[in-house]
Amino acid sequence: MAFASLLEHVGGMGRFQVLSVLLLSLPVLMMASHNLLQNFTAAGSEHRCRPRPEANATGLDAEALLRVWVPRGERCRRFVAPQWWLLEANGSAPNGSSGPETEPCGDGWIYDRSVFTSTIITEWDLVCSSRGLKQLAQSLYMAGVLVGGGSCREGFGRRSVLTWCYLQMAVMGTCSSFAPTFSMYCLFRFLTGMAFSGIVLNGVSLSMEWMPTHMRALVGTFMGYCYTVGQFLLAGVAFAIPDWRRLQLVVSLPFFGFFLYSWWLTESARWLVMVGRSHQALRELQKVARINGKKEEGDKLDIEVKGSGRVPQGGPGVFYGGPLNEMTASRTRHTVFSTSFAYYGLAMDLQNFEFNIYIIQLIFGAVDIPAKLVSVLTITYVGRRFTQAFALILAGLAILANTLVPRGEPGDLRTLRTALAVFGKGCLAASFNCVFLYTGELYPTVIRQTGMGLANTMSRLGSIMAPLMKMAGELFPALPFIIYGAAPVVSGLVAVFLPETRNMALPETVEEVEGRWVGGTLGPPEFASPRSVRPCWNKKQ
Repeated sequence: MAFASLLEHVGGMGRFQVLSVLLLSLPVLMMASHNLLQNFTAAGSEHRCRPRPEANATGLDAEALLRVWVPRGERCRRFVAPQWWLLEANGSAPNGSSGPETEPCGDGWIYDRSVFTSTIITEWDLVCSSRGLKQLAQSLYMAGVLVGGGSCREGFGRRSVLTWCYLQMAVMGTCSSFAPTFSMYCLFRFLTGMAFSGIVLNGVSLSMEWMPTHMRALVGTFMGYCYTVGQFLLAGVAFAIPDWRRLQLVVSLPFFGFFLYSWWLTESARWLVMVGRSHQALRELQKVARINGKKEEGDKLDIEVKGSGRVPQGGPGVFYGGPLNEMTASRTRHTVFSTSFAYYGLAMDLQNFEFNIYIIQLIFGAVDIPAKLVSVLTITYVGRRFTQAFALILAGLAILANTLVPRGEPGDLRTLRTALAVFGKGCLAASFNCVFLYTGELYPTVIRQTGMGLANTMSRLGSIMAPLMKMAGELFPALPFIIYGAAPVVSGLVAVFLPETRNMALPETVEEVEGRWVGGTLGPPEFASPRSVRPCWNKKQ
């Protein structure tokens, strides 16, 4: 009996599946709070040089001090000596002066704290010559997500890694809120990012491997909507808590609760069989049957495993049954990279749109609702390939169109720029909704975690490059958006050549994938895996 049929015998989409999805989805509500957190904890604000210490002895008010010590409109330099003539109504520079001499800000900056009382920018003066450190901090967080994805291996299972990652997210997130220096903050954020990857990859794998075939797309979309609601939650919490340390702490503490209840979660029976732990798999299936009210069906189950029972080693290369499958994996990586690259290019630069940052966060979250609804309908009734390609191409065209709208113009043009960005972000959200479901369906159970880890690696490379690309905008403002737009268009065209997986059962073994994607044959013998696992599910008479 195939595993998909077996799931129907032990209850299909029963109480166990519903409860598991709910428990796995709760942490997803808080994932946006970490991924997009720096929109608020590292938000920029107006700043000007702090006058020299001796200026306080003059008895002038703050506004007058700034006028005589800081050039008008200047953020990063101040006068070497006070310019008293600037206080006069019709004052003029001294005769023969070529202009007052200025110097870098040597005593820090004065910040506008009307919106954010404290951010990492104001605490560690990440402005002027140090302004690139803001983007570096976000890239280091994404580097942690990258490393965390690369460390996910089949030998550790799903549940145990997930439990550890909940704890790591809680501890490292809490430590970030108490970081004494910027360097320590970056280190803790890096370790938080590592935990983020483990939660995403293992949560997706665990939910997918316990779901009936016809429910996978729906469950994937539901978890995607949890991330969307998390964006609303982040905007509300950030508005209520304008201090970055308290905000960081509040979004980290819930993961201690997720860690505690994760011990109830059930390990994937598919994975247990693939690594030769068939008796434990049988116990987990019988547990599922009991919870679903199918105890008698569970008692009749038996499992036979043919083969060595070992997970193929050497990474996701065992997936390639020949040149065709090599190209399939390569196209998948390209698609994941571009989706993440363009998504975070838009989502991590909310202040660029010159609207209230909290409202923009809400709008960027709200657009996911119709986008993901459309995507689940096309995923279910049209196919994964069409959804992936169409969403990417539309997103890229919207971002490219944005580069043609003049910047710095008020009124309707500013609204048009924001509308195009919101539409592009919605299309990228639809692409994200599809891409991890699609990727998981392309890999067999024996290497699904490793394959998704590789896809996650490419995704995080994109998210690392996105904030760094912003630095190029200082030389040519339109360049980042040209690249953000071109990448998804190219990947959308590449996705047209991916195989379709709609209404297909999850593949279990390398041979099954090879036979499916290479015209029903196993391909050249040198590409075949000698250590595959073949589960056979039987019912006792």
